[in-house]
Amino acid sequence: MTGSAPLVSARGISKSFGGVEVLRNVDLDLMPGEVHALLGENGAGKSTFAKILAGVHRPTCGTIELGGKPVEIQSPIAAQRLGITLIHQEPISFPDLSVAENLVIGQVGGKPLGRVRWAELAREARRLMGLLNVPIDVTVPMRGLSIADQQMVEIARALASDSRLIIMDEPTAALTPKEVETLFTIVRRLREEGRTIIFISHRLEEVRAICDRVTIFRDGDKIETATTASLTDADIIRRMIGRPVADYLHRGTSHVGDVALSVRALTLPSRFENISFDIRKGEIVGLGGLVGAGRTDVARAIFGVAPATSGVIEIDGKPVTIKEPTDAIGLGIALVSEDRAIAGIFRSLSVETNITAAVPKRIAPKGIIRRTVEKALAKESVEKLSIRLASVRQPIGELSGGNQQKAILARWLLAEPDILILDEPTRGIDIGVKAEFYDMIGELAAGGRAILLISSELPELLALSDRILVMSEGKLTADIPRAEASQETIMHAAVPRSGRHTVSGAAA
Repeated sequence: MTGSAPLVSARGISKSFGGVEVLRNVDLDLMPGEVHALLGENGAGKSTFAKILAGVHRPTCGTIELGGKPVEIQSPIAAQRLGITLIHQEPISFPDLSVAENLVIGQVGGKPLGRVRWAELAREARRLMGLLNVPIDVTVPMRGLSIADQQMVEIARALASDSRLIIMDEPTAALTPKEVETLFTIVRRLREEGRTIIFISHRLEEVRAICDRVTIFRDGDKIETATTASLTDADIIRRMIGRPVADYLHRGTSHVGDVALSVRALTLPSRFENISFDIRKGEIVGLGGLVGAGRTDVARAIFGVAPATSGVIEIDGKPVTIKEPTDAIGLGIALVSEDRAIAGIFRSLSVETNITAAVPKRIAPKGIIRRTVEKALAKESVEKLSIRLASVRQPIGELSGGNQQKAILARWLLAEPDILILDEPTRGIDIGVKAEFYDMIGELAAGGRAILLISSELPELLALSDRILVMSEGKLTADIPRAEASQETIMHAAVPRSGRHTVSGAAA
């Protein structure tokens, strides 16, 4: 750390939503030239504290000093003017504008009614992406980019500003290992320049790799601030959840029955080709591979979001036609999308509306919503999945990421699907909630559901899957039994190689 006086001094920071206190009397100093981790379970208060610094929320009480001077951060624009930038966990962009326009928006000077210098704008955008060494065409619309590429654009935009404090909320959740290392190189450079970085992550190995100090939150309270090196992983987890964690990465075997889902030679040009596999009732089949390998595209094709142009899908041995999601839902298929902010939740609507959205016939059998039924179903799901909230009438956008994800899972469980596709279901979720998700996924399989689990976290795939399929560059390259699966065998099949042959007879 390059200075002895704090860049930021927060004292007595508290925050309430709808009468529920989510942050209580937090004192914290952030030093110039340090990378400071904020850790805690979903709903612990860490993101709320970060958003107060970024002007997204106003504190209920408390004071903030920046550079030794009292400040009131009334909005994100005010925060930016003070040199504070927030990189959101879920990429926020203008989807129909180009990458270049998104990168420089709000930073381009000029006069009213003046001409936009498009060539200059594109050159600046390429320079910014060059800082991250990411080969993205800056002329394409943001809408067509993967979540990982959108996140890299967000990071590049933050680097373009001359910020003293950069807040990164789960910045690596959708990045490949190579992209993570590129980001860490940039973070280290910013630290050397004397800038302060707040790093919010659930991945302790990343915290150890990049962070100087950690602050741990639990249930709205600041539990401890310490140097990263002074705490073991067990220390951190125990302080985060208030109890020691046993080996939560464990799942027993469940009874595997007949084939529930079968795909044969599924192909979507430029996305994936000749994908064939089976999933049996009671079986969890993992789908691994690097970001961009085509895993999500396969899931979207099966669910009818972007159907394959050729190939066959069978349910319980019978060929079916799935042209849109309503077809899939009618056939007993559910999809928990990787991008909960765009394709998962209705952010401004209530939790109860979000949870019951997939069962309109249960809540409105005659076309008129029965509010008492809607509320009862939502409350039952909230209790069953231990969703933390103030009220089922609360907008779902106010919940933490983990609780939003639980609500999405609750929605599909109400629809009672036979086949469940989970695409990165624990992305951006803390260790304690992950353990709950692993238990729920295991219980769903034990109940006879066929599950396709897409995950970039290899320990997660290894812990939960009965078999692991691996994709590389749109092709299925391996079908690995649980007994033979390891991080090495998965990565060997995931890394692109010239002359590689696809798996023949990948279906079990």
